[in-house]
Amino acid sequence: MKKIVMIIIIVLILIGGILSYFQLSRPSSKNGVQPMENLKLSSPAFQENTEIPGKYTCKGENINPALNITGIPKGTKTLALIVDDPDAPRGTWVHWVVWNIPAETKTITEDNVPSGARQGLNNFNRQEYGGPCPPSGTHRYMFKLYALDAALVLKENSKKEDVEKAMQGHLLAQARLMGLYTRR
Repeated sequence: MKKIVMIIIIVLILIGGILSYFQLSRPSSKNGVQPMENLKLSSPAFQENTEIPGKYTCKGENINPALNITGIPKGTKTLALIVDDPDAPRGTWVHWVVWNIPAETKTITEDNVPSGARQGLNNFNRQEYGGPCPPSGTHRYMFKLYALDAALVLKENSKKEDVEKAMQGHLLAQARLMGLYTRR
């Protein structure tokens, strides 16, 4: 009986060692999501952590800036984009929700939504881009891009929370571009 217990303990230790080896030898990623440095989101209109030009705000033309996408991982079926302001006085304010952007999209042109993409409701209660419009002070605007291994099946009036929930289990990579805006 003692021999059987010893064999079971040795087998469990060996299994634990093998599992640890494979866990440590895998590339570092959280929840299977590739690191942000693989997928990149940029804009010719502004750089990371710089002022978003007035043209793209509620005081300007209120149109979306052009966005460039690189490093889309293999297996990506669609992209999703969420633009929000975490500095809003009543909690995060959602400015734009877009999903089912075709995976081959390399550029989202100014004042445009890629063909085939769907837009959800923002906090202005509209299915379109709503530019930065802070009541006062400088706010941060997060342009968050997600590479997904599936198309999302959502109603046209879906909100940010619906998209985030539908993305669960489908996220391959993510990227972020942060711009600033101070209302004058």
